[in-house]
Amino acid sequence: MPKNYDIAMLLDFYGDLLTEKRREYLNLYYNEDLSLSEIAQNTGSSRQCASDAIKRAEKQLIELEQKLSAVENYRKVRENAGKILQLSDMILTSPDKKTAVIAAEIRLAALELKNLG
Repeated sequence: MPKNYDIAMLLDFYGDLLTEKRREYLNLYYNEDLSLSEIAQNTGSSRQCASDAIKRAEKQLIELEQKLSAVENYRKVRENAGKILQLSDMILTSPDKKTAVIAAEIRLAALELKNLG
């Protein structure tokens, strides 16, 4: 089963909404980078059980993201904050002092947004 590292991000956002067992399997697979065989050995289950639990948990995380869009919104905020930072840096060099002050305020707001995550 190839690892989809977007699932690791979903786990960060929605992990607390999973059952403890599903969260454990995903954590071992994505964060601890264990193989299915190692997970089975650590949890006292079979490799197939570990694989099935991971697939079910991944599906649940994807469904949560489709309904709530928290990760998508997080990425959009970070992306747009980066764009705002670039634009404010461009106008900070303006010879007009008032424009430069406004750009500095925009830059601070963008930094706050970018650092939310």
